[in-house]
Amino acid sequence: MLTMQLCVILLCLLLGTRYGGMGLGLISGIGLFVLCFVFGVQPGKPPIDVMLTILAVIGCAATLQTAGGLDVLMRAAERVLRKHPEHITLLAPITTWSLTVMCGTGHVAYTMFPIIYDIAINKGIRPERPMAVASVSAQIGVCASPVSVAAVSMVSMLAQAHGIGKAISIVDLLSVSIPATFFGVLCAGLWSMRRGKDLDKDPEFQAKLADPEQKAYIYDGGATLLDKVFSKESYRAVWFFFAAIAAVVVLGAFSELRPSFGVPGKLKPLSMNLVIQMVMLMAGAFILIFCKVKQQTIANSAVFKAGMVAIFSVFGVAWMTDSFFEAHYETLKASLSAVVVAYPWTYAIVLVVVSKLVNSQAAALAAVVPLGLSLGLEPKILLAFLPMCYGYFILPTYPSDLACINFDRSGTTRIGKYILNHSFIIPGAIGVGCGTLMSYTLVKIFM
Repeated sequence: MLTMQLCVILLCLLLGTRYGGMGLGLISGIGLFVLCFVFGVQPGKPPIDVMLTILAVIGCAATLQTAGGLDVLMRAAERVLRKHPEHITLLAPITTWSLTVMCGTGHVAYTMFPIIYDIAINKGIRPERPMAVASVSAQIGVCASPVSVAAVSMVSMLAQAHGIGKAISIVDLLSVSIPATFFGVLCAGLWSMRRGKDLDKDPEFQAKLADPEQKAYIYDGGATLLDKVFSKESYRAVWFFFAAIAAVVVLGAFSELRPSFGVPGKLKPLSMNLVIQMVMLMAGAFILIFCKVKQQTIANSAVFKAGMVAIFSVFGVAWMTDSFFEAHYETLKASLSAVVVAYPWTYAIVLVVVSKLVNSQAAALAAVVPLGLSLGLEPKILLAFLPMCYGYFILPTYPSDLACINFDRSGTTRIGKYILNHSFIIPGAIGVGCGTLMSYTLVKIFM
């Protein structure tokens, strides 16, 4: 019965990936229905706390985007890149990683791709070098952002110690994930500096230049945000957003700043889930009121749409998998806990595989972290393997990777003949691998 139920879950995950994030969440509802009505599994609790926290963050970030704040950040990033074009292969991934850390979503990289391409091709640098690693780095930065869906979900799940080891706070997570993922991005960027043939030695590229139309297409561009004028409200929105991030970090670091509630003698500081929700809602409100945002346009922003898809994905996947784990807790613990605790890397393998299946870091964490906790892994070990939640670089099917390929008019960023030999797999493996090694080292030394 356990095997049959597990097959139902895997089938739903595989089928859901064909229909994107929304499909993943909705089709997980089919799996939950089958588990409940066919196999008699008692449904677990929907991840309401996680979903509400994600919703608050999305509301704030979407309001920021509508106010023009994201464009302000991206123009600042472009200035750095154009000031040092010879270092584009190293600066591009650092830039996209930084934007993701600040904004909470890797989708901010879309606007940067044509800019990175324009700088690289006019400097005579093979566009594949900065573009592929920039796309990968934007996704690596997701779990290092205090306002990303994945990081918020992780903190929510590890906020309690579950009777095993020390609870993980937002500050604990960021103190490990930020330096670890940055190290991974740096390693991937350094490797990318020498990848592929130089353009003047690439016969395929030189053959394209022989055709005047192809040459004009390759060098036609000039994409830039430098000539765009932003209102003072756009800058004000950025400061409101940064203030909110700072408030979350400070309140997470100093629990005594949070009000305490409970019976006398057993007072507990306000949950960080609720703190994040309050601060993000408040920041979004300030941006809405003081930055002249048209509230009806917020729901049409790219950040809002992507965030709502993520909520549906986490809702369905987490509810379905939590129901399964709760129903078979004792069996799984007896058969797997000894192996997983003795060889924690087996958890990491499961995490990266599930990430590829669901094409979402947040959904992968929602599915796998409860399993790790139920099997007796300490929260700090789960934190050590956090970078492994990005595994969808393995196949070039993620929207940002496909967009990156389309923006590279030189054709150097591509899907290989054998699918797996595409432009993103080696930078992704280096970034995630090195980031995980650094994360594991930091946890072992300092936690």
